Amino acid sequence: MINANDYLEMGMAFHGHKCPAMPLGLRAGAIAMNKLGVERAQDKELKVISETGKGHAAGCFLDGIMAVTGCTYGKSNIEKLYHNKMAFTLIDVKNEKSVRVTLKPEFFKNTLNSPFVQERKKGVPPQDIDPMIADPLVEKVLSMPEKAFLTVGEIKPFKIVKKSGVFEAVPCDDCGEMTFVDKLVKTDKGDICLGCDGK
Repeated sequence: MINANDYLEMGMAFHGHKCPAMPLGLRAGAIAMNKLGVERAQDKELKVISETGKGHAAGCFLDGIMAVTGCTYGKSNIEKLYHNKMAFTLIDVKNEKSVRVTLKPEFFKNTLNSPFVQERKKGVPPQDIDPMIADPLVEKVLSMPEKAFLTVGEIKPFKIVKKSGVFEAVPCDDCGEMTFVDKLVKTDKGDICLGCDGK
């Protein structure tokens, strides 16, 4: 069983500030992993399809999901849909099964009225919010029952088309920078990278 508390210190260091939304992501990700019966991804064993956006606490939520699941942009096993929802689907790639997790509407609405969010609305950076405000909210997130804040869907089949990695790179015929061959464009100037092709 994955315990979100085991990833809190690493998640905080990765995220950069203390806020309640990142631990929400840790909890939600751990709960999804436990539902699927999977371990943290070392490579591409898992995939996250996030429905979060940008410019709000959903980014903090997603950092928690990445920290606990091991699904990262570097490994290309995460995709962001920009639906501006606090929701995601976790996929067990090997067993081709998935589960969708979302914050409960009433809980989500209440978090937007929290003292932490009120400070953020005033323009206070998250790292400057008084620990007397942030700490109790983080503790609450880490200790409340799953049913108080999450809707966890049923396990569903999910087919992923697996692609081989690309391990060959050559210099762009325009700028000379090494580029993986799957992203070179054939032109009258030769094989050029997307940056040079768009000039």
